[in-house]
Amino acid sequence: MNKEIHRQSGEFADAVRIGGRAAAQPVVFNQTIGLFQRADTDHSGNTAVLFASPWGLEELCTRKFWRIIAEQLAEKGIPSFRFDWPGTGDALDGGDFSKGLAVWSDALVAGAALLKDLSGCQRVIVLSQGLGCVIAADAAGHIGGLDAIAFMAPVVSGRHYTRELSIWSGMVDADLGLPEAQRDKTGVSIASLKLPAEVAEGLRRANLMTLGSKIAPECLVLARVDRPSDREFAAHLSQLGIDTILEDYTSYDKLVSNPVISQLPLAVAGRIADWAAGVAGRIASPEVHAPAIRDVKPGTLQGDDFCETPLRFGRGDRLYGVLCEPQGARRGATVLFLTSAYDRHAGWGRTIVTIARALARRGVASLRFDTANASDSPPVPGVPDQVLYHDAQNADVAEALSFLNGLGTPAIIAAGRCSGAYLGFQSAVADPRLSGAVLVNPITFYWEPGRSVDEAVREGSRTLEEYGSRLLRASTFKRLVRGELDFAGIARNVAGGMGRRIAKRARHLLRGRTTEGRAVYKAFGVLKDRQIPVELLYSYRDPGLEYFGYYFDAREDRIAGYPNVSVKKIPDADHNLTPQHARTIYIDALERMALRFQG
Repeated sequence: MNKEIHRQSGEFADAVRIGGRAAAQPVVFNQTIGLFQRADTDHSGNTAVLFASPWGLEELCTRKFWRIIAEQLAEKGIPSFRFDWPGTGDALDGGDFSKGLAVWSDALVAGAALLKDLSGCQRVIVLSQGLGCVIAADAAGHIGGLDAIAFMAPVVSGRHYTRELSIWSGMVDADLGLPEAQRDKTGVSIASLKLPAEVAEGLRRANLMTLGSKIAPECLVLARVDRPSDREFAAHLSQLGIDTILEDYTSYDKLVSNPVISQLPLAVAGRIADWAAGVAGRIASPEVHAPAIRDVKPGTLQGDDFCETPLRFGRGDRLYGVLCEPQGARRGATVLFLTSAYDRHAGWGRTIVTIARALARRGVASLRFDTANASDSPPVPGVPDQVLYHDAQNADVAEALSFLNGLGTPAIIAAGRCSGAYLGFQSAVADPRLSGAVLVNPITFYWEPGRSVDEAVREGSRTLEEYGSRLLRASTFKRLVRGELDFAGIARNVAGGMGRRIAKRARHLLRGRTTEGRAVYKAFGVLKDRQIPVELLYSYRDPGLEYFGYYFDAREDRIAGYPNVSVKKIPDADHNLTPQHARTIYIDALERMALRFQG
């Protein structure tokens, strides 16, 4: 199996050399991390694009979309810069937010200055979405050389947005199955992400309809079809004397619904790139010569007892990640974090960021990164767009291991949740350079060739116990009565689950004779023979636990026949490990595994 994996890695590396793209260049500034995308060719233009990102779940869903737009701009000879707002994503925590919304506005102004310095350009176009539109409008007067702003699905009224966000947050919590006691109802939050209180207060007072001056010569407004306020805002910009284009933001809802099933509106990306190129072309001067582009030095974020270095690695610098290291003595193995689904390497609710920094404070280093075509790492030519559960991701892990080995790392353990746990398991089997693994809520250990990932994700099968407990809740029953839940779909899943359970009992004695069963036991056998320690963590009602129970007989925390494998059930936790006690258990398991090896 190792030979096969390395052969595939070589094939994908060849694909990179003949047409793949390097990841954008990371750079530390203003206690956060940004990504500078160079133009693909020597450009004689004088215009660069600055991204003003949305916040929360919307940002998580649009992260890959931002990269695609940046790459299309690069193809047109336009450099760009995108970054995390202070206190979000990979940025440092604990900053001073006493200035409220102005903290983020100042960051955008600083980003514009850095973009000019890196690109050599003096003119700027801002692309903003959601909450980023409020920031862009607020900062516009302080960005020299600003020629245009794109407002995509703008937050016109901050007060209305925070109310809407509260409803959206409740829907996300309900989908995760979180009980009322575990839902964060303090302040403005969604998907385990919390808006700094001072920023939230400033946002509530923001209203783009009160703009009283011309903030840019040109504007593009991409309006959601069901939001009249978006169109009213475009009309208001026109009344201010701004040359304004109004167009529909097609498929917006499909983009921001869920990062796992998000559908990217590629036509919109192309339209944005064309519009920006048009603006840049109109303001170009024939006297302008090719700007001097500065070398980019990533820099390091210095936190409390940890330091982080954003970096590119792999053949052609195709992968992007962050190395998190302790400032003091280093202990144990290095943790290689593998992301779930299409979450960025910061993790759902910044879980990976907070866990990586907690480990560094305990002396354990880690690398978190985006696999190819997930978030900020570009795709590999010839690989399907749907990379989840695809063998191509094994090549990404192999490149990460090679990078860490090149740093002199003696021992590396894999860590991942859901699809990241599956990838960690497969990589541990395939690559002897992994010394151990901590895997959270893997839903499977085998992916049938040809099985549709999209269909499997959309089915979203839950355990019968979870459906049963939900039906007992008064709130769930009321939603059924009001028609907010798909009763027929739930009934089919429950009935199908009962049928599958009966069939499973009949197949239980034959589980090792199926194609999947043989593959699962063979893989676990490889890890057993190599004495690779594996710790499995399951939320008590997670669907993956039922799958695990079908193949393995566990007593207490051990699996019969596999002394190298331990399993632990986490009470009162969802699939994403939202409660803090669940994350603490994960951190402790990672530290325990890392300290089994010499650093």
